[in-house]
Amino acid sequence: MTNGGALQRFRSGCVIPAHPLAVDADRRLDERRQRALSRYYLEAGAGGLAVAVHTTQFALHEPERGLLAPVLGLAAEVAGEYPGEAPILIAGLTGPTAQAVAEAELAASLGYDLTLLSPYNVGDQSEDALLERARAVGEVLPVIGFYLQPAVGGRVLSRDFWRRLAALDCVAGIKVAPFDRYATLDVVLGVRESGRAGELALYTGNDDHIVLDLITSYRAPGTTKPDLAFVGGLLGQWSVWVREAVEMLGDAELARGGDDDALRRLLAVEPELTDANAAVFDVANDFRGCIPGIHEVLRRQGLLEGRWCLDPAEDLSAGQLTELDRIWAAYPHLRDDEFVATHLDRWLA
Repeated sequence: MTNGGALQRFRSGCVIPAHPLAVDADRRLDERRQRALSRYYLEAGAGGLAVAVHTTQFALHEPERGLLAPVLGLAAEVAGEYPGEAPILIAGLTGPTAQAVAEAELAASLGYDLTLLSPYNVGDQSEDALLERARAVGEVLPVIGFYLQPAVGGRVLSRDFWRRLAALDCVAGIKVAPFDRYATLDVVLGVRESGRAGELALYTGNDDHIVLDLITSYRAPGTTKPDLAFVGGLLGQWSVWVREAVEMLGDAELARGGDDDALRRLLAVEPELTDANAAVFDVANDFRGCIPGIHEVLRRQGLLEGRWCLDPAEDLSAGQLTELDRIWAAYPHLRDDEFVATHLDRWLA
C-alpha cells in the first residue's frame, strides 16, 4: 500500500529527476554508477526518483533484456539509504493493460509509491481503452497520468480524455509533457472540469518551458483566485544539474507568492535554460539525441563513464556535440559541477 506521506509530499510539489540508465561499453547495466546517480539526485535535494521512464530508455521494458526489476530495485535500495528524507519512488509503466499491471505489481513489491503511466507501446488503443488501463493499474498503485510528446512515442489526447482521467480516484497527478502550449491547456482545463483540481498535483514535463510553467497560475473564468498551478517538475532536463533545479523550484514558489526578486531571477534564467535544453535534448534533430545528450552531460561531470545507450545506434546527432560545447561554456551558473565533484567519490564507493 502506498505511503500516505509520500502522496502528500508528491502533492505538495518537488523536484523529481527522470532517472537515466547507466550502462558500460558493452551495454550492460553499470550498477555502481546507477547507484551513484540516485545518490546524486537525492543529496542534491530531489524529492524523489522516477525510474523506468523515457529517460531510462523504454527498451528497458523489453522482457528479454531482464533489466526492469534490477533497475527498479537499485533505485529502491538507494532510496532506503535516506530514511529521513523518505524519497518518493515513481515507476514508469509501458505497454498494454496486462503488461502495465504486471509492471505495477513489480513496482509495488519493491516499495514504489506511484506509477507514471506512459502511452508508449499501447498500439492504436482508443481513449476509452486507455482510461480502462489506468483504472486497472490504479487498483495496484496510484497513477500519474502522462502527456508524452509524440516525437518520443506519445500521442495527441483530447481535453475530454484528461477530464475523465483526472476524475478517476486512483489518479494522483499528471505529468504534462506535450511540449505544446495548447495541449498543456487542454490538460489544465480538463483537470478543472473533472472537479478534482484540489486533489491532483500537476507536474511540468515540458522541458522547453520549465520556468514559465512553474511560475504560472491558472484561475477559472470569473474568479480572481488561482485554482491550479504546477507544483513541481518531473523532467529529463532535471536528470542533470539537479542542485540548480532545486533552487529554481524554490524561487518559483517564492515568485508565485509575490516575491519580485525571485521572479526577476527566474525570468533572467528562463531563456538560458531553454537554450541549454535545446542542445541537451537535440531539438534540431527532432530529439533523436535526447538521451545521449543527457548522458554526455553526466559523463562530463564524472557520473557516467560514457554516453552509451542500450541501442548501439543511439548517439549524439551531427552537430549536437558542438552545441553542447557552446552551452557548456555559455552557462556555467546552470551547472552544479562543484557539488558533484565534492561528493562523487563517495557516491561511487
